[in-house]
Amino acid sequence: MHFVNPQITVTIGAAMAACMAMLFRMRASNKAVNPKKLLIPPIAMSTGFLMFAAPMTRIPLSWAMGAFLVGALIFSYPLIRSSQMEVRDGEVYLKRSKVFIFILAGLLVIRILLRQIIEQYVTLPQTGAIFFLLAFGMLLPWRLAMYFQFRKLQPAKQQWDG
Repeated sequence: MHFVNPQITVTIGAAMAACMAMLFRMRASNKAVNPKKLLIPPIAMSTGFLMFAAPMTRIPLSWAMGAFLVGALIFSYPLIRSSQMEVRDGEVYLKRSKVFIFILAGLLVIRILLRQIIEQYVTLPQTGAIFFLLAFGMLLPWRLAMYFQFRKLQPAKQQWDG
């Protein structure tokens, strides 16, 4: 009996999830943003930290901090720079950026290449943990930056409506 290589399966799954995220992100620019839409994704993603309850996913703290910092300081930067907001009809919208889809695709390719390298040295669950932390490090500053942009554009009385 022939089994599918788990690394290939995970890589394909990650690529499909990233493509879905790109599609959702492209559609989101047609709807007004609000604090809930900006802050719920990192809050929801934070439940992924429960993976560290399983011993097989645990990694050294230095690896965890490194992965998070690479996401926060390097990967989030192009997302933050390409995510601008504007006020239309009294509502705040995310401006469609012509380069955003290319940035997402480029980050995906870099993550896939990094995954191919890293999974040669650590177990598959540890690789997943490293890339979860990298993704969380990328998502959190990006969403916080968008939230602060939103706050600058939106009157205080309407901040939590919607």
